[in-house]
Amino acid sequence: MIGFYGGGMWNKFGTFLVIFTTLFAGAKLQAQEIEIQLGPDEIGENQAFTISIVAKNGSIKSYDKFPDITGLRKRGTSSSSSTNIINGRVSSTHSIIMTYTADKQGTVQIPPFSITVNDTELRSPGKTLRVGPAVQQRSRQADPFGHDPFQDFFGQRSEPQEFVDIKDDAFLALSTDKKEVYIGEGFTATLAFYVAESNRAPLQFYDLGRQLGEILKEIKPANCWEENFNIEKINGQSIDINGKPYTQYKIYQGAFYPLNTETITFPSVGLELIKYKVAKNPTFFGQNRKESFKTFKSRPQQVRVKELPEHPLKDVVAVGHFRLQEKIDKTELKTGQSFTYEFNIYGEGNAAAITGPDIPEGGDIEFYTPNIEQSVSRSGGRVTGAKSFSYFGIPKEPGQYKLADDFQWIFFNTRTNKYDTLTSNVVLNVTGESRKNETIIANDLGSFYELIEYEDNELMRQNDWRTIKIVANVFILLTLAISAYVVFKK
Repeated sequence: MIGFYGGGMWNKFGTFLVIFTTLFAGAKLQAQEIEIQLGPDEIGENQAFTISIVAKNGSIKSYDKFPDITGLRKRGTSSSSSTNIINGRVSSTHSIIMTYTADKQGTVQIPPFSITVNDTELRSPGKTLRVGPAVQQRSRQADPFGHDPFQDFFGQRSEPQEFVDIKDDAFLALSTDKKEVYIGEGFTATLAFYVAESNRAPLQFYDLGRQLGEILKEIKPANCWEENFNIEKINGQSIDINGKPYTQYKIYQGAFYPLNTETITFPSVGLELIKYKVAKNPTFFGQNRKESFKTFKSRPQQVRVKELPEHPLKDVVAVGHFRLQEKIDKTELKTGQSFTYEFNIYGEGNAAAITGPDIPEGGDIEFYTPNIEQSVSRSGGRVTGAKSFSYFGIPKEPGQYKLADDFQWIFFNTRTNKYDTLTSNVVLNVTGESRKNETIIANDLGSFYELIEYEDNELMRQNDWRTIKIVANVFILLTLAISAYVVFKK
């Protein structure tokens, strides 16, 4: 959770400090205990369920996210604290409470979960929650603790607390670094929440994972290849907008590569935040802010997509700004001797769209199908990538060979708005005799042919099978006759 708030000094803080020092001087503090507390086993459909982190005799300095529970929806966090003095012994309680509301009636299973509080992992066994019909709310009774005890100490009674809505100075915006691109040219879209340094309205993110999932369904264009920057933690970054200082909280960032000339449209999307109303007359022990919700909406954006200039390969070339890095294990070799050559393309653009050079077959150097490796880096609002093609080659004829004759890679350069070619600079020097007509057979002929060396080379006439058949038939008849004789004799 992230809070945005700029507040002032309370006008009664000095008075309270004197009283606090007087009352608490010499008091003995208890050992700190922190635990997770779950709400009731059964609630009405219109009632809230809570999960609380409770610190006894200490404070909660840090905690990570509360669990997402299927069937329940997060409605935001609140905090409370209390201090007691009994027989000179001081005890205090500090709580952080997450409130949930049920989607519908039924049974909700809260699985075991853990929350890290003050760098210590706390575990909860979970429970089964029953959500029944809506419960009629009772009229609220007077709260004996809903006033400031220090006003009673000075003979004053407070009226029911009044809360005011402070105007916020914040907005949600979806921005793109380009308004016009070519087919295949990348641009970066950023969805961020901006809070002015002068903002005094308390704001807080809540249920961001669920909201972001719904937002991305609306803003991701179907006619683009996406490279998601995968923002895992939202951190504020100071920026200036028209000379005014803001804190930017990036919620989503991704690079998109259009697949056709259809205009890319990002619709207006909304992000709901917790906005607290502030007590008109704040007190130390009383409730000084009240939770409410506000939805911030972004403005729609469009990116126009242009056709690439005419070229025989305009439908298949990669688009971006690329460079060539090549590597070979040897340049002096003999015919029949193998070598390894790497043709590495790297730069700004969609690495997934890069295909290797088209190597002709039947040349004086035999190249085998390359091994391919790809890597993508996303940082600083830019996507850079690299694709490596590793070839295994064997020269068959002596001579000098410029690999530029075979290794050329054409792309559309977005820096110059022209087609460009990456060409190899490697030269091979091959010596030895021609091996162009040599053929290497590496096939396994199988077990059938392996039996040849064990067979007799003497030819056999096919007519000999007739004699074998006659002998076999006579043997069968003789066997039957003997069997019949034995049976009838018994």
